Amino acid sequence: MPTFVLMTKLSPEVTRDMKKREKIGREWKDEIDQKCPGIRWIDHYALLGPYDFMDIFEAPDAETAAKVSMISLCRGALQAESWTAIPYARFVELTKQI
Repeated sequence: MPTFVLMTKLSPEVTRDMKKREKIGREWKDEIDQKCPGIRWIDHYALLGPYDFMDIFEAPDAETAAKVSMISLCRGALQAESWTAIPYARFVELTKQI
């Protein structure tokens, strides 16, 4: 199954009350699990930089990964991008085909 990286920047309204962060995050994940069957979560990181969170997940296809980004935007993200991630060994194999 393809791997994706979701980079999320939250709106100030969502980050204003950090004590609610865990509840908001749980509700976000529950909605994605319900509306995007087949997602397998690999890891979740809080970041200190231009993005607030990075999630690594597998999805059946690019459309399902796009839905993850769209749900994030509907739930208060200013920016949500799902990037395709290619395992390094596979990347090296692809370079040999060039």
